[in-house]
Amino acid sequence: MREQIRAWLDEDVGAGDVSSWSTIPAGSQSRAVIHVKENGILAGMPIAQLVFHVVDPSLTFHALAADGDKVQKGTVIAEVEGNTHSLLTGERLALNLLQRLSGIATKTSSFIEALDGLPVRLTDTRKTTPGHRLLEKYAVRIGGGSNHRFGLYDAVMIKDNHIKGSGGITAAVSAARRQIPHTMKIEVETESLAQVEEALASGADIIILDNIYNYLMKEARLRIKTHSPHVII
Repeated sequence: MREQIRAWLDEDVGAGDVSSWSTIPAGSQSRAVIHVKENGILAGMPIAQLVFHVVDPSLTFHALAADGDKVQKGTVIAEVEGNTHSLLTGERLALNLLQRLSGIATKTSSFIEALDGLPVRLTDTRKTTPGHRLLEKYAVRIGGGSNHRFGLYDAVMIKDNHIKGSGGITAAVSAARRQIPHTMKIEVETESLAQVEEALASGADIIILDNIYNYLMKEARLRIKTHSPHVII
């Protein structure tokens, strides 16, 4: 994370913060206050603290709230003290990360509330911002969601392009079974009841119902639970 933060700072600061250098005396000391502008779920406080520490280890970060807290508009969540130049150098990156991660956590939480009482889990995808996957998936968890696979390396997910490229669901699942560790799951994306039936017959561990009408989804769920109740949908 430190390496990632340094790269983000290099992108923003470059050769230096000319606005601060040209207007504020080098030895100036200040106290910065971070407050909330909307109600929501807070996420990213440890990362914001790390940003300021990477910029200048002498800065003091006082956290007044924690990740997962439900915060109200106007709440002061942190105070940061130290060299004014350092504060202004780290300010935007820290706020960008706090805002993005808190936004994800807040949105996730709203979906979790909508699913209250249902026998389901809300999971995320690989459709993350490049360079931010670890943080964005962390924010999903802070909001009450669960993580799906982190990358191409930790599960077999047979999608439409794999099905076309391998000659069908049965061929794809069979080929994968021969080559992956026995502990790894195989997930198959289906777009019709016929594909659901083929995925079940091939021994898929997880079946995705992708772009399927609600009435067909109900029928697919019934068939899956009747044929293979252990299969995750």
